[in-house]
Amino acid sequence: MPASNVTGLTIPGLVRRAAREHGDREALVDDDGTVRLGFGRLDDIMVASTRAAIAAGLEPGDRASVWAPNIHQWIGAALGILGAGGVLVPLNTRFKGDEAAYVLGKSRGRMLFTVTDFLDTDYVAMLRAADADLPALERIIVLSGEAPDGTVSALDYMAEGESVALDDANARIDAVRPDDLSDLIFTSGTTGRPKGVMVTHGQSVRVYDAWTDVIGLRAGDRYLIVNPFFHAFGYKAGWMSCILRGATIVPFKVFEVPKVLEMVAKERITVLPGPPTLLQGILDFPGRDSYDLSSLRLTVTGAAAVPVRLVERLREEMTFETIITGYGLTESTGTTAMCRHDDDPETIANWSGRAIPDTELRIVDDAGHELPRGEPGEVVTRGYHVMRGYFEEPEETAATIDAEGWLHTGDIGVMDERGYVRITDRKKDMFIVGGFNAYPAEIENLLLGNDKIAQAALVGVPDERMGEVGMAFVVPRPGESIDADEVIAWAREHMANYKVPRAVEIVDALPLNASGKVLKYELRDRAAVRARP
Repeated sequence: MPASNVTGLTIPGLVRRAAREHGDREALVDDDGTVRLGFGRLDDIMVASTRAAIAAGLEPGDRASVWAPNIHQWIGAALGILGAGGVLVPLNTRFKGDEAAYVLGKSRGRMLFTVTDFLDTDYVAMLRAADADLPALERIIVLSGEAPDGTVSALDYMAEGESVALDDANARIDAVRPDDLSDLIFTSGTTGRPKGVMVTHGQSVRVYDAWTDVIGLRAGDRYLIVNPFFHAFGYKAGWMSCILRGATIVPFKVFEVPKVLEMVAKERITVLPGPPTLLQGILDFPGRDSYDLSSLRLTVTGAAAVPVRLVERLREEMTFETIITGYGLTESTGTTAMCRHDDDPETIANWSGRAIPDTELRIVDDAGHELPRGEPGEVVTRGYHVMRGYFEEPEETAATIDAEGWLHTGDIGVMDERGYVRITDRKKDMFIVGGFNAYPAEIENLLLGNDKIAQAALVGVPDERMGEVGMAFVVPRPGESIDADEVIAWAREHMANYKVPRAVEIVDALPLNASGKVLKYELRDRAAVRARP
């Protein structure tokens, strides 16, 4: 059972508890060690940020977004939104302006916290270039970089909060309840339009109390968070879990193996989760032995196939005591099943684990009947971790959560006698690019924004470095001429880089069945032939 009592706690409540229990213990290290905060100071920052959010007019239930890399200001902004009773809407740092504008518009976000200096990217300029109608967006706060006209700097924003009494801010924080929504994390679906997954404070806290118990995260751990904060892995399994257990948050902006190894050695990192590509990159780095990595003891991986040899090498060549894999989706608060620390390498690599405590997991047929162990069917789950629904999408919600409360994942899997599941087929046509879920329907819709393209179909193809990448089949509009390089160049300007097709074939027509649906299996076969040497 989970090692802590989180009944009745919210995310701001976790900060309060951590300040009481851990005080000056290091809560966060950022900017190469120039920023070092204790848990008590983190609580102070939450209160100050809450005062600023209240001064800016954020009311309980209002949505506000953070569009920034893994920096300590991200956490400060998020805690202010949550402390004021607002709903956090993270934005993917790989989004282009149109993609961000859609989420801001759909959620009717009143505030946006962002940066203008990340990897030579100015998110404010990118959003404005999209020229989207966002009547609900009242304020843009720049956390890092120059604040252009029409925005406010983080310094000025926080100063405005001094007009709000401390007692008023504390009362607002204390008024947040476990059943209140904590966040909308938008996930792309087969309809091609992102949907906001509604999750509460109580769900977030309870799921990651269980998650941290299973992996063995503990007070005093030092956790290098490479997974992006805009995703549940970096946010809830990342900095929120650190606050829950009293571990130190060490944000990391961009994954580069030498810098990761340098940070592990410098900060004596003990916890380093990430996708298999990250861990493989560390194992294969030529200069790995020149870094002191002896502090590492725990990793959690998944989001792609995990080779057995990778698990074995992590144990043989490094000091990892615990290597855990799991399975989850945003709709299940990020976690559905997990392996356990004492599982053998073959289990960790080939299975996604069993249900997290006090939840149910089944394999069912098309009629919803549970199948015998070993027979493939749809993975369904039920329990406190299942989302409240898709934001303002009742039909999509009803199609995903049935009348008995079972969340239908759309993934195909098998279950063994231990209750462990193996995912055997991907969620409809989804494929995974370097740990990021790529949904063909969404990317196809984005491609159709090109005036020269009449039809587009996308499939995932194997890639040695990224696991899988997209290949697009494109039909030009009548009278238009377009080549593969032009499609790829256009895509790089209009969509996140993991969505950009790595290969394009211009075709006269797409293969269709009698109902007019594209035959993706034929396209996969054609892509496989093309990929052969």
